[in-house]
Amino acid sequence: MSLTGEDKHWISAQLERVETALLTEFHKWASPIEMRVKSHSAALRAIDLEVEAVSDRVTKLEGR
Repeated sequence: MSLTGEDKHWISAQLERVETALLTEFHKWASPIEMRVKSHSAALRAIDLEVEAVSDRVTKLEGR
């Protein structure tokens, strides 16, 4: 069995439709996740700086 040009064109069009739908859904999912990751990263960096400052103060108070 051999595919005709019309069959190949139909298959190609269907594949393009599925690829577009998948990429669209991935983009909808990834954008909010990326924003959350960036905001969490910033919060963690701020917490890390605070912990480091507290650690320095404790070290000075202990007289080490």
